[in-house]
Amino acid sequence: MSEFDQYAKDYRQLHNENLKFTGFDSLHFVDVKMKWLATQETNKPMRWLDLGCGDGYTAEYMFRYFPQWQIEAIEVSQESIDVAKLKHAPNTNFQWFDGKHVPFEDNSFDAIFIACIFHHVPLNEHDSLMAEAMRVLKKGGRLYLFEHNPYNPGTQYLVKTCAFDGNAHLLTASHFAKIFKRVGLSQNFTKYIVFLPSWKWLRALHPLEKFFSWLPLGGQYFIKATKK
Repeated sequence: MSEFDQYAKDYRQLHNENLKFTGFDSLHFVDVKMKWLATQETNKPMRWLDLGCGDGYTAEYMFRYFPQWQIEAIEVSQESIDVAKLKHAPNTNFQWFDGKHVPFEDNSFDAIFIACIFHHVPLNEHDSLMAEAMRVLKKGGRLYLFEHNPYNPGTQYLVKTCAFDGNAHLLTASHFAKIFKRVGLSQNFTKYIVFLPSWKWLRALHPLEKFFSWLPLGGQYFIKATKK
């Protein structure tokens, strides 16, 4: 996982180049995730874990939307942590972790955010990492997971041509439903997001995408689960 050290400083530039044909920039997808979180959570004092925080832009956007949250952000790439610490996220503590052991006590967090991390994690480690997430989550706590949708042709192309997705394995929402059952998480819903590119003649249709979140063709999906 430390392979991301080599991309830490240029991550957003590389991502923007990869996304060019869609008309979006990289940070659009961070903002989309925050807007979906805002449909489920409010800006009140809570302790959150950002599992796989990357270069820290998610934490910066979380501070914009939810400044009262206290966030622990962990990442396996030390270079990415160094970059993340330069972001404006005064409610966030960034630290490195080994990718296997979440460095916090049991029942420490009200909620956990995991965005597009598992497609880089070896398949035989998925259950153990999710079990670690569940261990540090309080009873009744929420887990929010975003991942690329393998049924979307655009997503398939973007992952195939992305410089830092060489080892990626696209995962279905049903893959996580099975893991949740094994580790004791109750799945609340799956919503599909980002259906249309940002081409000028399609932008007027973007507000309609929320009505199609049930359709498994969006570029990504968004899962909410709760610890039993």
